[in-house]
This record gives sequence, C-alpha cells and structure tokens, in this order.
Amino acid sequence: MRRGRPLAGHASPRTVWRKSSYSQPTQSDCVEVARVGAANGVRDSKDPEGGVLRLDRQTFSGLLDEIKRGKYGP
Repeated sequence: MRRGRPLAGHASPRTVWRKSSYSQPTQSDCVEVARVGAANGVRDSKDPEGGVLRLDRQTFSGLLDEIKRGKYGP
C-alpha cells in the first residue's frame, strides 16, 4: 500500500465528514472520512481541527481492504 500525504492546512469548512456507523459515543479511537477534491480525507474525530491525511482512491481502497481483513486489529 502506498502512503498517503498530509493536506496542506485543513479541508474546506464545507467538507462533509462521516464517522462509521459502528462507532459508539463512548469510543475514543474513531476516525472520520470525507471526499476532499479527488482524494479521500481521514482525520481523528477527537481533533477535527488537527491534521488531515489525504489518500488517493486506490490507496484508500487498499487501506479499507486491509482493515476488513483485520491487519490493524480485531
């Protein structure tokens, strides 16, 4: 899997961020995703003003496949 690259600055204030439907209000390890131009943005839901990782479609798809296969945890 190729590495994503950080966005310069922040995503647009109009960017619509989504959190997984599996996330629970008591969980502290959630990320949010959004379409950021032609890429996908990923950010920490606890720090929405923090950094955003931008991944092209192929890299984002590969990351999701790895997550579904359990590469990064249960």
